[in-house]
Amino acid sequence: MKKIILSQCDTRAPKSLDKEKTKNKTKALLEELDGLQNLLFAEAKHSLLVIIQGMDASGKDGLIKDVFTFMNPMGVQVKSWKAPTPEELSHDFLWRIHQHTPAKGMIQIHNRSHYEDILITRVHNWCDDTTAKKRMKAINNFESLITENNDTTIIKFYLNISHEEQVARLKERMEIQEKMWKYNENDLKESELWPTYMKYYQEAFDNCNSIPWNIIPADQNWFKNYLIAEKLVSTLKSFKMKYPGLKK
Repeated sequence: MKKIILSQCDTRAPKSLDKEKTKNKTKALLEELDGLQNLLFAEAKHSLLVIIQGMDASGKDGLIKDVFTFMNPMGVQVKSWKAPTPEELSHDFLWRIHQHTPAKGMIQIHNRSHYEDILITRVHNWCDDTTAKKRMKAINNFESLITENNDTTIIKFYLNISHEEQVARLKERMEIQEKMWKYNENDLKESELWPTYMKYYQEAFDNCNSIPWNIIPADQNWFKNYLIAEKLVSTLKSFKMKYPGLKK
């Protein structure tokens, strides 16, 4: 497996790529994805856990809207992870995550994930290095558990936005009416911690890679959506699913 070096990963599409042609390919992929998700739901033998990580303004919410809303909502669930509640803090850090893994036939999307417990917690010194190493081992064991015992496939996406693009998008939240609801006065302060976030993301990629990460260029939404739709379609096709026959 090729080592991920985040600082060397692209944030934009190749210059030679045609935007309109790519958007048409995405549209075709989403139509195919709709049929594959219906087949997944009907056969009920496999399940898919989609983990979406990325810095603020990398387009996590938009991705879910643009790609996953084309599927039947009966077979897709989204969990957006926020700061843990007092009840969640009274358990181990994976307790709350395990309750939102997919049943057979389902696609479960995690908007942020258990990786926050080795990312933001380290950036703000809420978690020391020794604890983080233990958590990374626990994450690997957890992901192995759900893949080996429930026919669950995990796809991990990191939306790789450039710092310049992130700052531009955060400033838009102060200027564009339709985006003001997303504004948080701490966002730009958090953005100043970019180098530290990149350091700990790199450590996450280095130590939690038994299930590989997909690094997705995220400066252009049309390219990001295309790459993720393509990965979802190829993954679901690999299940070699069939519709069940008449029940007897």
